[in-house]
Amino acid sequence: MTTVLHQVALLVTLLGLLSAGCAALRLRRVQPTVALLTDFLLAAGLIRLAAAPSWMSLTTAAATVAVRMLVNAGLRALDARHP
Repeated sequence: MTTVLHQVALLVTLLGLLSAGCAALRLRRVQPTVALLTDFLLAAGLIRLAAAPSWMSLTTAAATVAVRMLVNAGLRALDARHP
């Protein structure tokens, strides 16, 4: 079962990269593109956490959440300054 979940996590990561690339080409804006990519990366991290629950995978998922929140907040702040 863990092999299947690792493959699904890899698929989610690849779909996130593809979706972010399409969003970047279509929207030509950084904030929604990065938000979309980090959402997919968070989903992949949570799937990996379900596959092999350990302190390391929990730390990785928590770090992904923290980076996602910081990057998105920073990009929103920059977007608010430059209308």
